[in-house]
Amino acid sequence: MKKELFGVFGDRDDFTRYRSEYEFDRVLSGDVVTVGVRDIGLGIDGRTSIYNGDDGLCVIWGEVFPPNPVTKPPAEWLFERYKEDGDEAFGENNGSSVILIEHDGEAKIAVDTIRSWEVFYTDAPGKRVFGTDASQVARPIQTPEVTQKSLYEFLHLGFVLDGRTVFDQLRRVPFDGYLTETGTDTLRRFVYEPEEFDYAEELARRLQRAIRRRSHLPGRKGLLLSAGYDSRCILSQLPEIDETFTIGTTGTPEVEVAKRLADQYDASHSVLETDDKYLNTGDEVIKHTNGVKESLHIHHGGYDDEMQVDTLFHGLLFDTLLRGHFLPRDGIEILGKTVPRERLDPDPDPIEHLATTLGMFSSNESLDLTSASVDANDASTFIREQIRSEFGRFTDRCESVYDAIELFTVRAMPTQAFHTHLASNYLDAFIAADKELIEWHLKTPPEHRNEQTYLKALRKLDPDMLNHRPPDRPHDSSQLNEVETFLRRVVPGLEAAGNPWPDRRVVYDRYNLDQKLFPGYTSVHSLPVRMKLRINDISRWMRLSTSESQMTPEEVIAPPRV
Repeated sequence: MKKELFGVFGDRDDFTRYRSEYEFDRVLSGDVVTVGVRDIGLGIDGRTSIYNGDDGLCVIWGEVFPPNPVTKPPAEWLFERYKEDGDEAFGENNGSSVILIEHDGEAKIAVDTIRSWEVFYTDAPGKRVFGTDASQVARPIQTPEVTQKSLYEFLHLGFVLDGRTVFDQLRRVPFDGYLTETGTDTLRRFVYEPEEFDYAEELARRLQRAIRRRSHLPGRKGLLLSAGYDSRCILSQLPEIDETFTIGTTGTPEVEVAKRLADQYDASHSVLETDDKYLNTGDEVIKHTNGVKESLHIHHGGYDDEMQVDTLFHGLLFDTLLRGHFLPRDGIEILGKTVPRERLDPDPDPIEHLATTLGMFSSNESLDLTSASVDANDASTFIREQIRSEFGRFTDRCESVYDAIELFTVRAMPTQAFHTHLASNYLDAFIAADKELIEWHLKTPPEHRNEQTYLKALRKLDPDMLNHRPPDRPHDSSQLNEVETFLRRVVPGLEAAGNPWPDRRVVYDRYNLDQKLFPGYTSVHSLPVRMKLRINDISRWMRLSTSESQMTPEEVIAPPRV
């Protein structure tokens, strides 16, 4: 990866056993830890900051926004805060980052509040090795052992739960937590504490500040623009955007609305035409899944050559943190279809809700792996048992079952690979990771974390922002949108609204990806497309991480029962 933090609890000789110093922009050594830092944003205001003094060292790797203007370099400022306040200092920086501090003979590596970056570690070489690129941290493991439970989770959910990976000897720093030489621990920065205030007004103010906070990033500025609400919010507040990019097919409703949005805000617009690059991503893209997330969410992965910008803005996690995308809604039956109401489900089954929401298989893509001698009932039971065992953790941070559901999805963050890839190739502005927006999420009751509050906030930012509605959401009411979408699908003569993203099944078949990805593995060909893509992800990632084939695609789908 072009952006990376890698280190070892040891000296430079220990570090160079695993990596060359020439791979990094800076290599820092303390009494306890040696760390290498590579980042195209090093030296840019608001990006990676380093302090290396006689009394210790500090690295803020990623976005760097102190809460108030400071006279010292940010890493030095944070180091001083740590000396005064201890672990509380890890909550001071704003943005998507990893923080390393060594002081008084102890080193800690902390992930940001929502773990927008993963930090991996292993003790297999004898010295604890850690880093943000899991494939590099896994290399010192001489005989990696596949964790069947994690592999099975990846196949059926698209991500791995808890702090595990598919290798038994490779772990992840816990959510809202940090790593030390001998263990890990958690902080308490992400805790739900609902309050009463003007939710829409405050959201609008915080959105505006979060976007402007990142507006200074240098070079040509781009935006991944869909026809949805989130990217248009950014576009409306950033006249500095030079070019917008939409993945799709020219003439489709999604692309046409995106083009009208770009015209509305005087930005150039480019269509990244859907072809085999959309799904047939190379090894470099798969590396960014870190073996714990599927690559499908890296929609832009094959189009880097076509996005000639230095800084890229995106609306990742707006739906999760700002409009309650994963919250369970009450529903009514219309023509055999459950249409959600605006209100929350008064008596949700959180395990069932998460299993059906996060599995992300459509009705004609069942979890059935009969070709792997695993019946569908076993798969369904397994998923629910794994979610149940993980759901109970961190509930002391929640005020309600709704908060617990959203906390689970924030911790899982299935779309994280989207950010990991962007941040490695561009200066990416992760607006949803802004501390003020996370605080809004934690202080807003779940019944107000919804699309209605969000749309009110957007209109406060710009009354004209919704002039061009998303094709699948012509109304403010999600209930009316669901009804209209359903009627367009079943009533002859009505044109369907279209999908926000290209249809993966159509793309997969059109470019004959069975033969490109799985030549000779005919037993894989009958599986659902999304399952096949996950098999490709994980089998290739294991090979990239160990320089040898760990499991063939057929072996991946036929693991021992867990």
